[in-house]
Amino acid sequence: MSPPTLAMPSPSPIAGLWRHPLARPLAALALLLAVAAFAVPGFLHLEIKDGHLYGNLVDILHRAAPLMLAALGMTLVIATRGIDVSVGAVVAIAGTVACALVGSHGVAVAFAAALASALLCGLWNGLLVSALGLQPIIATLILMVAGRGLAQLLTDGQILTVYEPASFFWLGGGWLLGLPVSLFIVATVAGLTALLMRRTALGLFIQTVGINPVAARLAGVHTAAIVFFVYVYCSLGAGLAGLMVASNIKSADANNAGLLLELDAILAVTLGGGQLSGGKFSLLGSLIGALIIQTLTSTIYALGVPPQVTMVVKAVVVFAVCISQSSAWSAWTARRPS
Repeated sequence: MSPPTLAMPSPSPIAGLWRHPLARPLAALALLLAVAAFAVPGFLHLEIKDGHLYGNLVDILHRAAPLMLAALGMTLVIATRGIDVSVGAVVAIAGTVACALVGSHGVAVAFAAALASALLCGLWNGLLVSALGLQPIIATLILMVAGRGLAQLLTDGQILTVYEPASFFWLGGGWLLGLPVSLFIVATVAGLTALLMRRTALGLFIQTVGINPVAARLAGVHTAAIVFFVYVYCSLGAGLAGLMVASNIKSADANNAGLLLELDAILAVTLGGGQLSGGKFSLLGSLIGALIIQTLTSTIYALGVPPQVTMVVKAVVVFAVCISQSSAWSAWTARRPS
């Protein structure tokens, strides 16, 4: 006669929901918005003026658009165990090229040249990592330093200001259906990326390369081509972000455009549940991570926190969110009685 077995208690629906990969990023975003709504009266207020929707929430989405574009590309790079610290330099190069050409060659040529320059940056990074086998952080660090220097050479160390044509400002400051154009651009890029990852084998190949590149190569996956692709894609996203920034501020500032954007992009991927060790990634999680960073920044500014304290507060919040997503924290919460 077999001994009686003790029935294990089934996890509660709330506990199961909390284990969802996006639960913690969404909870962090909701908490930040709740704190902002409590501390800043009218923070969540929305209103329509002249057919346009205005409010802090719209402003957060609009200001986070370049970071979200960079985070999408960084997500795929990190998923292959890589890193790209040249994102900010690519933003500066693309914005500089666009502002330098728009006055004499028109918007179409300026935008095409800016994206072509970003594509060349991606080809450079991809070749160094996939073909020459350089460490990703070293390969992209080369472009991080040289790229911003190149942008400064193109502007002669000055800020290039664009006064016309007005169509140049539509990408970063225009409106469509009552919302900023930047939101539709991010939604389109994110949708196409998700479609590419889910409806083709590319997403599975990226995960396979990130989990075990040797096994992926032995299984017939062209790992070098996959790695090459993600760096090109990341640079193209950064180039589009550079166009958006230059269009919004109506100028190219090679010194400050995209400065430290690569670090925020890496943070956004981490906050969204992506693993720096590769394999696991979430495009939607990275977008939420970018919104967390921008919401935190907007809340700090709205509270009137001194600039010298802003980075400290931001670091503490990011640290708390990352700890809540760590494997040790998850194991500890799993051991706690429900």
